[in-house]
Amino acid sequence: MASSMGAAGEAQQIRVNFTTTLPELQLPEDKSQLLVPGDIKRYGLSRVVNSEAMLNTDSPIPLDFLINGTFLRTSLEDYLKDNGLSFETTVTLQYVRSLTPPIYQASFEHDDWVADVDVLSSTSRAGLWAGNSLPQGQDRILSASYDGLLRIWNMSGQVIATSASTSSKSFPSTDYVPAIKSAKFLDASRIASAGMDQTVRVWKYKEGADQLSGDLKPTLDLLGHKGGIESMDVHTPSSRILTASNTGEVGFWTTSASAAPDAPESALLAANPAKKRKLSAASGVQKGALSMMQPHSGPASAVVFHPEDPTAAYSAGQDHTIRTIDLTTSKVVNTITTAHPLLSLCSVQGITTPLLAAGTSARHITLVDPRASATTTSVMTLRGHRNFVSSLSASPMDNYSLVSASHDGTCRIWDLRSVRTGSKAEGGGSVSEAVYIIERESQKGQKKADIPGQGCKVFGVSWDKQWGIVSGGEDKQVQINKGGNLLAK
Repeated sequence: MASSMGAAGEAQQIRVNFTTTLPELQLPEDKSQLLVPGDIKRYGLSRVVNSEAMLNTDSPIPLDFLINGTFLRTSLEDYLKDNGLSFETTVTLQYVRSLTPPIYQASFEHDDWVADVDVLSSTSRAGLWAGNSLPQGQDRILSASYDGLLRIWNMSGQVIATSASTSSKSFPSTDYVPAIKSAKFLDASRIASAGMDQTVRVWKYKEGADQLSGDLKPTLDLLGHKGGIESMDVHTPSSRILTASNTGEVGFWTTSASAAPDAPESALLAANPAKKRKLSAASGVQKGALSMMQPHSGPASAVVFHPEDPTAAYSAGQDHTIRTIDLTTSKVVNTITTAHPLLSLCSVQGITTPLLAAGTSARHITLVDPRASATTTSVMTLRGHRNFVSSLSASPMDNYSLVSASHDGTCRIWDLRSVRTGSKAEGGGSVSEAVYIIERESQKGQKKADIPGQGCKVFGVSWDKQWGIVSGGEDKQVQINKGGNLLAK
């Protein structure tokens, strides 16, 4: 092997062939090969490609570099040494736009565990649905807590509104307050929540003129689940809600009280055992489901609408399956069976085709092609978490990245462009590892648990262009991390 040092102690020059799949960042063929110092790392390589002699960009574009499907995280000479390659090798580097490091911004303190988070901004899903009705500067975080309360926060960490306690009409003989497990903005003035009281609740949200105070008022209770609700998704343009229950049920609902069917007698008695059919003024009108389905033989953990077709949905369960549901017929039209119980689910646009990412109890994320015609069930496995994967959110900036939350006390950012072949112990196949790991700021400086993977549990995560990555968990904190300037590091 050639020496890594040249004359006068200078680093060995290595010939690099630069390639990319990004049409707007293609280099002319006569500029695609270059000799670079062996001790150069990705920041230096990014500056080289951005330079006047190559891309000649007006402002630097942060870039990452892939070698054989793996991100370069060392110098080139270290990579060659680690892989037993000669320094005479021409190295092919594929450059891609970087995922910028998620820098800690702030934490908002709760009175109890934070089960779920959602965001409202001009770039969020609910903000786009709200359109011109979204007031200027009304960027908000919604948090759902185990204390049975919803809270809405502004960017300064002030609580703008807190819901009244729904206490527990389903558990009238105890002091038990059921946790709200899932909450979503429907638009700028409405919120949906669901949890262990087996009820889907729609709230009217109104802010004061000073945008420093607001009011949350329940307007509609949707009844029919026989067990606690673990997950929820919403589609405001069609006025629809989906829920997944720990009894294996998937509920399909409308947010329009006039269009919703009457609640079943059994659900009314469960919700108001002492009042029989008398409606609760504190909780609004009570209605039933458009459809109540039983696609899973075990608890249903997560449910999402098809990203482009609100008449279709996907549900994931602890029975190891992902079910595709036709909501017009309430029938399962496709079943994907995985190796482990599934705990979370999100849709990802994918590099070439839409995918579903499912978090498992086996500490990994499996990506599957949901099309009935797909010949391969598992497309890729994301490995690195050390405990249950509890929540997932796709990147709002691209088609190839997502963030996951886990009971190991971390959120992890994944880039589907980075792929390697799994080892025999990993079961082979295509494997990817996290690009960045976000730890809980509340736990820094504290003694780590002796049991691997037993960190402060993170229960919910949401990724937004304006807010960044918002997560909540067992530390009673809503934490915000946002990408910084990669080239400045």
